[in-house]
Amino acid sequence: MSEQGARRGQEDDWWRQLYGEDGGEGGEGAGGGGAAGDAAGSGAAPPAGAPTGAGPADVGPAEPSDTLDERVASVLRTVGPPGWGDRTPPQPTPADAPDRAAPAGNAPPDETPPRAAPAPPDETPTPGPVPPGEPPARRVPSPPPPPSEPIPLKATGPGARPRDVARSAPPPAPAVTYIGDRPPTYKAEPAALPAADPAALDELVPDTALEGAQYGSLTLRAASQRGDSARYRGDVRRDALLTARFGAGRHALILVAVATGRPAVEGAHRAARDACGWIGGAVGRSYTQLAEDIRADRRGDLKAGLQRLTDRSYGKLRARALERGGPPEQYTAALRCLLLPADPDCRTRVFFGVGAGGLFRLRDGAWTDLEPVATDHGASAPTPATDAPARPGPGLPHGPGTAEYPARPEPFLFHAAFARPGDALLLCSAGLAEPLRQEPAFAAHLADRWSTPEPPGLVPFLATAQLRAKGHAKDRTAVAVWEA
Repeated sequence: MSEQGARRGQEDDWWRQLYGEDGGEGGEGAGGGGAAGDAAGSGAAPPAGAPTGAGPADVGPAEPSDTLDERVASVLRTVGPPGWGDRTPPQPTPADAPDRAAPAGNAPPDETPPRAAPAPPDETPTPGPVPPGEPPARRVPSPPPPPSEPIPLKATGPGARPRDVARSAPPPAPAVTYIGDRPPTYKAEPAALPAADPAALDELVPDTALEGAQYGSLTLRAASQRGDSARYRGDVRRDALLTARFGAGRHALILVAVATGRPAVEGAHRAARDACGWIGGAVGRSYTQLAEDIRADRRGDLKAGLQRLTDRSYGKLRARALERGGPPEQYTAALRCLLLPADPDCRTRVFFGVGAGGLFRLRDGAWTDLEPVATDHGASAPTPATDAPARPGPGLPHGPGTAEYPARPEPFLFHAAFARPGDALLLCSAGLAEPLRQEPAFAAHLADRWSTPEPPGLVPFLATAQLRAKGHAKDRTAVAVWEA
């Protein structure tokens, strides 16, 4: 055997061991292998149908190709629905893959590969297995979804409150501080304080006084303040205000007194305060009889009795002037009073007084001047009314005049009115009565502010009462009574 033949025999033995052929067949295989080797070495092809030794026909069935596509298809067949891994992959579009002919063995010439069903618009189809040797189809990224509307965050916690919807109501009108084409000469706020006496500090008068009450069907508001002129010059307020309740319950009687001292007179504020104090003491001592006469509507008796009380108070003023060594005609004051029963069943309101001032009624948004006409023009001692003789009551002065208390220098005024629900009765000093009578815009503004379903509070009442008008710079006092 030549060296070349020995080498071929060794190779045939190695192939037999590799494919596990039986050793008993080695001789026969060797011979065959040698023949095959000889044939191979000689380059002659074996005859048709003759065995070729260790050729491919002796190896067995070929293993499938181990590619990435085959592994993906195997996973899909295992975890996917039935037949998922057997779907035919979608053919690449000209934009996604190069233009080339498909392999001849991919599909039969007479069959068309099935197409994947179109996916719903909101779902992305899962690509199937890619054929061997084909590049995977390039996925076109879908456009990003539009940004969603921001979600409003709500405040939470014990202190969180929902915001109120902005109202479409018009903005409030600016506050009216004066009436007329031009503002008044003096400033609206106080500028100078009155001079004080170290030995008489109890005689100091505050710039503004404010009072209020509610009894039965009536609501009371009262305010008194210095005028613009007195605030600028540092003069004391000459208007005096007294509000007092006598008795209790349904039998109580409320007195409101307003007095104004003479202008440019030394001690005018003292005269106004004395007038209020003395008339208040006289009414307080006789309130039981006065309240009974008001409920019984005995107006003649009321007029006569109140006239005597007023004369006695003015007589004391004259006596005080003599004690001070001054003229009696200067130590005096204009006095105006209201008597208001606390009984809710009694709506009679009684006015009496002497001197300048005003009495008005506000009904249905319109003012009515209730200032009574003076019938007693003499300066002699008062005489009882002829239609209702005076009947002396407890505490009321009686007799044919009082020589020790000379008569008042001005006529006595008296008026009794029946108040209806919704009415407002206004008693005021001359400082407010004059612009109310002379300035229509002033009267209209007060009527608009005080014609409300509910009476104003103390502060709104004061703000309206101090409305300024050019040429009217006196002290002013306002007492308003609203009927429920």
